[in-house]
Amino acid sequence: MFSLWLAKVVSFIDKLNETLGKLIAWLTLLIVVLTFFVVVLRYGFNIGSIALQESVLYAHATIFMLGAAYTLKHNGHVRVDVFYHRGSEKAQAWINLFGTVFLLFPVMIFMAWISSDFIAASWSILEKSREPGGLPLVYLNKTLIYALAFTLGLQGISEVGRNILILQGKLKIKNESMEQV
Repeated sequence: MFSLWLAKVVSFIDKLNETLGKLIAWLTLLIVVLTFFVVVLRYGFNIGSIALQESVLYAHATIFMLGAAYTLKHNGHVRVDVFYHRGSEKAQAWINLFGTVFLLFPVMIFMAWISSDFIAASWSILEKSREPGGLPLVYLNKTLIYALAFTLGLQGISEVGRNILILQGKLKIKNESMEQV
């Protein structure tokens, strides 16, 4: 019963972060288009746009902050691989479980906590760009720190659940996809 519920939670969080990751990926196209316009306007017509340049930076920040959970889901983060690949599936599950509980969760909680005053101060004045003609959305950009902590925390919950299911023998990992036993 618990395993079934846990598998549903893992599946829900994975689908959520998969969808978010695929949506966020479209921002890379936006970055290319915006950068093209910045270059054409600057060098072709001698017109500069701080807002357009900052839009590229905001899109870039959004990709990294909201795409981190998608990357974790697909095991794309850098890992120090001393024992991991030589270990069995259960040994890998223990390493993943330990890393998530004792490294990922504390770092995400600390990040959210330590940045709360920084983000609150930005929201209290509805912080704008310091550059003339810049975007008036700096406070939203800073809020991406919370979004990073939240989405990575959610994916961490999924990772914990997945690894518990592996350790119980209820789940097998086969070519990056889950297979319930």
